[in-house]
Amino acid sequence: MIENIQDRRQLADVVAERIERLIVDGVLKVGQALPSERRLCEKLGISRSALREGLRVLRGRGIIETAQGRGSHVARLSGEQDASPLMHLFNSQPRTLYDLLEVRALLEGESARLAALRGTDADFVLLRRRYEEMLAAHSEEGGDPREHARLDHAFHLAVSEASHNPVLVHTLQSLTDLMLSTVFASVNNLYHRPMQKRQIDRQHSRLFHAITERLPDQAQRAARDHIHSIRDNLKEIEQEEQRLVRATMRLEGWA
Repeated sequence: MIENIQDRRQLADVVAERIERLIVDGVLKVGQALPSERRLCEKLGISRSALREGLRVLRGRGIIETAQGRGSHVARLSGEQDASPLMHLFNSQPRTLYDLLEVRALLEGESARLAALRGTDADFVLLRRRYEEMLAAHSEEGGDPREHARLDHAFHLAVSEASHNPVLVHTLQSLTDLMLSTVFASVNNLYHRPMQKRQIDRQHSRLFHAITERLPDQAQRAARDHIHSIRDNLKEIEQEEQRLVRATMRLEGWA
């Protein structure tokens, strides 16, 4: 009897580790509902009882959550980011935008290089899909900037997933909220300016083609140039606004 209990525990750990691997590899994403028990059993080649034991282990580790009537889904692994004092400070300080752009240039430059080296045909099909969705949204007049930002971010996330470095992917995903703030800043401030919009579209095109043509150095350079260009354009807009404020104050007799 004791041996049977030990065998069940070992099997549950094996099942849990296989599902954890799917999460680490990005096959199952944060917030995503797990497939049905029948489908999981078929895919993993295990019995339903073994699956349930494995899911129980994962719930105990806080890796999956189960809600009545909604089934199980992958938990938010990095904790309550929105409630984090650090995240609040980052979001409340405008200067952090430029710090985050520096981090994006480093991480996304490397993920683009690795994507060009390691990306599979399936990765490139998904990357092309995200790229074309982003282009379609950008070509619309008067579209929702937040939707543009979401699709822009989805394209960059597809690049990181093609790198096949789970730590890199999850590091970028853990910064999703902050990343979206930088993407939204660029979309909101740059896409209504025809010259900057054309520049960003050209940069995305360079990045996409360098990766899918398997040119790692060009892909890394394209990713970094894209982020550095956004940084420089946002700084220029900021300086323009400051000049306008100073001129208006002088006009109104403040100086």
